[in-house]
Amino acid sequence: MPRGNQGDVTGYEGSGYILNDGAPNPRPPKLMTTTSPVSPLRETRDHVVIRFAGDSGDGMQLTGGQFTVETALAGNDLATFPDYPAEIRAPAGTTFGVSAFQIHFGATDIRTAGDEVDVLVTMNPAALSVNLRDLRVGGTIVADSGSFTERNLSKAGYTANPLEDGSLTPYQVIKLDISKLTLDAVEPFGLGQKEALRCRNMWALGLMLWMYDRDRQATVDWLAKKFAKRPELARANTTALNAGHAFGETAEMGAIAGYHVAPAVAEPGEYRTVTGTEALAWGLLAGVRAAGLKKLMFGSYPITPASALLHTLAGLKAHGVVTFQAEDEIAAIGAAIGASYAGAMGVTSSSGPGMALKTEALGLAIATELPLVVVNSQRAGPSTGMPTKTEQSDLYQAVLGRNADSPLVVLAAATPGDCFPVAMEAVRLATKYMTPVILLTDGYLANAAEPWLIPDVDRLPTFPVRFRTDPEGFHPFVRDSKTLARAWAVPGTRGLEHRIGGIERDHRAWAVPGTRGLEHRIGGIERDHDSGHISYDPDNHERMTRVRAAKIAGIAHDVPLQETALGSPHGKLAVVGWGSTYGPILQAVRQAREDGLDVSHIHLRYLSPFPRNLGALLKGFERVLVPEMNNGQLVTLLRAAYLIPARGLNKIQGKPFKVREILAAIHSALSEVP
Repeated sequence: MPRGNQGDVTGYEGSGYILNDGAPNPRPPKLMTTTSPVSPLRETRDHVVIRFAGDSGDGMQLTGGQFTVETALAGNDLATFPDYPAEIRAPAGTTFGVSAFQIHFGATDIRTAGDEVDVLVTMNPAALSVNLRDLRVGGTIVADSGSFTERNLSKAGYTANPLEDGSLTPYQVIKLDISKLTLDAVEPFGLGQKEALRCRNMWALGLMLWMYDRDRQATVDWLAKKFAKRPELARANTTALNAGHAFGETAEMGAIAGYHVAPAVAEPGEYRTVTGTEALAWGLLAGVRAAGLKKLMFGSYPITPASALLHTLAGLKAHGVVTFQAEDEIAAIGAAIGASYAGAMGVTSSSGPGMALKTEALGLAIATELPLVVVNSQRAGPSTGMPTKTEQSDLYQAVLGRNADSPLVVLAAATPGDCFPVAMEAVRLATKYMTPVILLTDGYLANAAEPWLIPDVDRLPTFPVRFRTDPEGFHPFVRDSKTLARAWAVPGTRGLEHRIGGIERDHRAWAVPGTRGLEHRIGGIERDHDSGHISYDPDNHERMTRVRAAKIAGIAHDVPLQETALGSPHGKLAVVGWGSTYGPILQAVRQAREDGLDVSHIHLRYLSPFPRNLGALLKGFERVLVPEMNNGQLVTLLRAAYLIPARGLNKIQGKPFKVREILAAIHSALSEVP
């Protein structure tokens, strides 16, 4: 491509130096094999943050996803942050319809999607307007100048073209008419202009793959598979991909420089990129296998961002997964409870608004003491709120949000890969203690991806369920003396026939109805502790309420003692988090400790009940800081449980914490006079 044919470079002429967050790699070392030589024309970077942004129809999620695959194959550590618009059909070119995909990759240990963007690939003015605030000074903008028309500029709220008016001088600006370059590249395939322009995301991807020394073969193979029924589209997109790559090689434009990011050191093993949704689905299935159950029954009603779990599990039918898309949230959880009554593992999922609808049925599962896993993919609220944006505001709802005294287990996953073991743990606790378990994720965890060390399935833990088959002395609330869990008797087991319902029942075990001698009824109406019959006796009701609470409280003795994720178990400051705040807290505490500050990181997986040593651990610190993507929910629970003077750091913007935000709060907390 002759120099300056379709593009030019303006703006900041800085070095493009990318700040290293200085994070040490905590993973065991890996002996690296031979690596390809680095061209002397390529600059080396420790880590880079790239964001692809455009209209919701521009394929930014596909573009970012394929860049992620190629980056994973290159051996880099990575973390991603897909950012979707809430509107399904926002007018094209408006800020309401902007979709973005951010990836942070490097040779270092990557735990967050990145504080600041180094390279912003923007396909239209609206994408530039929405995302420019996150680009670091001196960062690079790759803009499709062909889309910066007067009409598109007006839709984005610009009165002048930012590519021409000097407003972008703090950045390196690469103006390329990607639209025209794409049309020229795919012209031989005879596509209409609309279909041809849909290939421009592949052109942009090809350019970025060249700039950061990525391969293209996995993307070429993916295109061939995706468009197997439209081979002309496969060839056109592949040609656009190659054209963008070739442009980078031949453009001779100073700002289009090549960079090399070395592979990360990692624990030996086989890896793949995994989203939180994928890890969650596989973890649930692995938990069902570990429990020795034959079926996982998943009842769900579509709601953002929880719907992806239904889609993923629907593809696992060959592994004993039954999926049911119900007419509403109540029917979905009702079906899951029924499946557990029948001896399968009942699972349901939703987000905050749907969880509110499931509340009464959750009480039924508590009263009947049936195993149930409820996944809550949290999003910004209240009500519809910002349905595609992430938040952690359902903790009160999970721990306290039911009528009466109705405790259950609440767990939270910390990273996309962590969703796998947490899902297994949810199944273990649900089946061992005959209780519903709420598993909290959020919109960020559900959609974000990271490298995941594929576990050896033969080494996964097992916790086989023991169904009640002996009718001798059976009634629905015969309990295990240690766990206080009732027996599980499967329907059809002769002698153990029984019924359940919402009326209070007697202390019970899991017995399957139909077993001779094990016939019984359970339900939402209160039951007698000693017989399982319906009971309105006041003393019995208090006894049953206390027993159910004691069962959940006793689970604290069956979970690991709380440890610090980083730092000493005592000192001046503990930064306590839960859920997806793990990455930014860990990085902030690392940097603070490297600066010589006495600070530790504690991250909670078990939110109800808390680990039995948590109170003593927290009291070993002079101060406690709790960053949360809500208005202060965990900090309230910790104060109530342990009477500690914890303070909150709250962010309610629909976006994850930045490392620098938590680091600033750490410095502020330690600088205060006690």
